[in-house]
Amino acid sequence: MASLPIEVLFGLYLGLLTGIIPALVSGALGFVFKYVTGVTIPGLGVVVLSLAIAGANGGLMALYDPALVGSGERFIVAVLVVLMLSLYAHSQGDKLGTAVPKRLNLRKLTERTLNTDVVELVGGRGQVRVTVAGDVGDMEGYPALPADLRASVRDGEWTFPADIPLVELETRFADRLRSEFDLADVSVRLDEDARATVNAAPPVGALSKRIPAGRRAVSVTALIPTGLAVGDRVEVTADGRTVSGTVLSAKSDAKAEPSDAAATDGGTDASTPAPATPTATGGEGRVTVSVSRADAEFLLGASTIDRLVVNSRGVRREFELISLLRRGGHRFRKLTVREGGVLDGVTLGEVSVRDSYAVVVLAVRHEGVWRITPRGSQSVAAGDDLFVVGRRDALAAFAEVAA
Repeated sequence: MASLPIEVLFGLYLGLLTGIIPALVSGALGFVFKYVTGVTIPGLGVVVLSLAIAGANGGLMALYDPALVGSGERFIVAVLVVLMLSLYAHSQGDKLGTAVPKRLNLRKLTERTLNTDVVELVGGRGQVRVTVAGDVGDMEGYPALPADLRASVRDGEWTFPADIPLVELETRFADRLRSEFDLADVSVRLDEDARATVNAAPPVGALSKRIPAGRRAVSVTALIPTGLAVGDRVEVTADGRTVSGTVLSAKSDAKAEPSDAAATDGGTDASTPAPATPTATGGEGRVTVSVSRADAEFLLGASTIDRLVVNSRGVRREFELISLLRRGGHRFRKLTVREGGVLDGVTLGEVSVRDSYAVVVLAVRHEGVWRITPRGSQSVAAGDDLFVVGRRDALAAFAEVAA
């Protein structure tokens, strides 16, 4: 019969040999139960499961070599080793199930944020100034940027909210450059210090892109009303006939000399893009309007332009709706869904926001994409932005449970 130290060593060896599988099973089950249900498996259950698995392993080993089980001391030490391994593995799996986020996507893993040093507080809200680092590059497949346009993009500063991810900030900045300078294409890369690396393509067919199909652009010299802007509906009267059109560009010039009454698209004046200012200052100047083909031929043959009148576009219905809601005591509010709130990980229909909280969700920004008037199947998660409308007390109560 072997001495006690030898039996203890044999017991440790046998416990490690038979306890590996029970430990793996206990750790995996502890993680799955905690991650999926949030429930911790009781220690007694872990003990019973581990001993059952270890007993099956030991029984198979005893069939192969009956002398391996040995004395009682060896058996007791092996059981203790199996239990310690299983309980330790279960506790680690339980901790891992608590630490791992419930929702994990590629956007969250690759999301970059701004450094706090570049965030400015303006009116209680964080803002960031985006500047262009280095020179503005050219886009492959497009002509090179003109020097003045390149300098305007490089020397400009743009302000954006600081509470949005860098990926969305890059998209907003690219859209801003595209609309401000009428660029054909833009590529933007931002670092954590709000410094942008920009590649851009110059405007290509800036005027022709704004002309609807079947229409023609005609430039006329007339007395321009102050505030005339691109998109306004105007009526041009010439030789006793009135022609309706849409303004494509307008430029006031106090020193303008009335030479030709009109020029068609393709000429120097008609192909000139809209000026940098959003509205005309008024006075004598040139206006490019989009008209039908027959009206374009008439304006080209007209001897003089008698007058130019701007038509009213009416009241915008969305502003009327906002005024109506405000007169009824309703207010608008932007909320950010918090983790663990009533909207975290559910759809709007499951919560029944309108019936339960007396507020209406007008828009949802989910995974960086805005959805206007979302349906009940719209998913909402922590970090999403909402625009809601309702009375003050209802908005406050809803914000307490959702944001």
